[in-house]
Amino acid sequence: MVEELSVESLKARIDAGETPAVIDVREGWELEISSLPFARHLPMGQIADRLGELDPATPIIVMCRSGGRSLQVGRYLESRGFRSVANLTGGILAWGERIDPSLRPY
Repeated sequence: MVEELSVESLKARIDAGETPAVIDVREGWELEISSLPFARHLPMGQIADRLGELDPATPIIVMCRSGGRSLQVGRYLESRGFRSVANLTGGILAWGERIDPSLRPY
């Protein structure tokens, strides 16, 4: 089952010096509106074709706009043998609301 991770928990991990593997599955046009500098862009529609770029042994946090697409991708990754997958609850909208209000909502 895909773990749910709050934006506050992710921020605390980053503040503690961790560099988690955050995968942003939104489309390119969405990143032009708002994005997180530490997230790697891997659009949802390309996940299956680019699965080899990800390490199944590395903990992965998947994010999108509000958490729906990233949860689907997280479930897919788990079905492909990824052992530690978390969904960023609320996505970039929650990050903008509770962590960085300078991010533009859309």
